[in-house]
Amino acid sequence: MYPLTPDDLIKVLLALAVGGWIGLEREFRDKAAGLRTMIFICLGAALFTIFSVRMAGDREPTRIAANIVVGVGFLGAGVIMRQSGGRLTGLTTAATIWLVAALGAGIGSGNYALSVIVAAIAFMVLWLFPGFERIVNAIYTERAYHVVTPIRDGKLAELDELFRAHHLRVLRFHQEKKDGCIVSFWYAAGREQAHERLRERLAHDPDVLEFQI
Repeated sequence: MYPLTPDDLIKVLLALAVGGWIGLEREFRDKAAGLRTMIFICLGAALFTIFSVRMAGDREPTRIAANIVVGVGFLGAGVIMRQSGGRLTGLTTAATIWLVAALGAGIGSGNYALSVIVAAIAFMVLWLFPGFERIVNAIYTERAYHVVTPIRDGKLAELDELFRAHHLRVLRFHQEKKDGCIVSFWYAAGREQAHERLRERLAHDPDVLEFQI
């Protein structure tokens, strides 16, 4: 039986503070993994690391740390979802879970300074970078379009010209016949305002029976 030491308390409290610090930002943005989840991940990784060092003795205490990475990978995968149009959401939260586990392992191994510095950098990236992302998305955004139209000569050419007229670059295109209609899939890139104008145009096109983005 190992006695509780002041160093153990420091590690637990620091893991609580670091996990809560990053968890607050995730909670504020109403993400799937929020305050309590991040605290538990950081505390759990710290405890696993502390226990692995004690149980290893003279052996290399890396096996449990490696299993932390694998286990957290499954946890992160649970928050990733695919939206209509093929867009993935939850990637940032999954990456944050992975990073918080690493911070917890760092704290559990006694690397306090490095863990706190990286936690501060991570918090800054999570808090400040969404503004930069919005600026970038206003300039360049990729969208997937699923358009259903009647079978009519020249309609696909009209749609292609419609993308060009809105200054959207078609990256990929695919079409198929289904239930007497043409189902076309367009993956286009351009300004967010251009996508908005194209959505409005498709909504008022009498030949477009259905479209999804």
